[in-house]
Amino acid sequence: MGSATTQALTATEAALKATRITDLTVTRELFLAARTIAESSQLSSALSAWGVAGEARAEVARRVFGAFQPETVALLTAAAGQRWSSLEDLIAGVEALAIRAAAISAPSVDIEGELFEVSRTVAAHPELELALGSRLGDASAKGSLIETLLTGRASEATTLIVSSLVQQPRERRVRALLTRALRLVADERGRTVATVYAAAAPDAAQLDRLRGILAQRYGSDVALNLVVDPAVIGGLRVEIGDDVIDATVSSRLNDLRQRLAG
Repeated sequence: MGSATTQALTATEAALKATRITDLTVTRELFLAARTIAESSQLSSALSAWGVAGEARAEVARRVFGAFQPETVALLTAAAGQRWSSLEDLIAGVEALAIRAAAISAPSVDIEGELFEVSRTVAAHPELELALGSRLGDASAKGSLIETLLTGRASEATTLIVSSLVQQPRERRVRALLTRALRLVADERGRTVATVYAAAAPDAAQLDRLRGILAQRYGSDVALNLVVDPAVIGGLRVEIGDDVIDATVSSRLNDLRQRLAG
């Protein structure tokens, strides 16, 4: 990520914090704007031209998306007025605003957990990942497929995020899209995401203790995503960011085998 994009993301996130989000309308419009920019070479050129003043680029966004909600227009003009390291970064930045807006609009919904479960489902069904990630498939059909799969299984916010992302993968793997979305939601809510692997599901008290230990260690609230894996045998394996805390029986057995073999 270039320095220009880093500064642009900081500015657009500040604009989002100053925006009143009450429902998913802003999220829906921001995702539509990201697709529109990606699909229109003329518009993408106008919004990413380095030789054009930020005010002029913002005015282009205002004219093109003027029919959207005032909150959405304000966010799009803020994004267009920034310098981004690349056109792709601009589009991804608008998508990030959409995902963060969804997190704000549904504060009581476990979007992180639902996105994690969708990612696990995709990982377990390669044919689904292939269908969603193929460049040959119709974008709207992919969105409709997600809506059908998630109806009654996930919230409206999660369904909107996933269905919107799969319609514009832009050479990105579906699971990578979902992981990024999960982290953005968690970041917007001031949380760190941890994936916990265990042979059997810990009870609520055990999870609360683990959450408290990790929160103290990392200095933020922690959202736990649980994976039950019999191969663990016993103990826990925790992945949080780039850190891995492996206290599993299987890990200790592997260590023992290596020492005996050495």
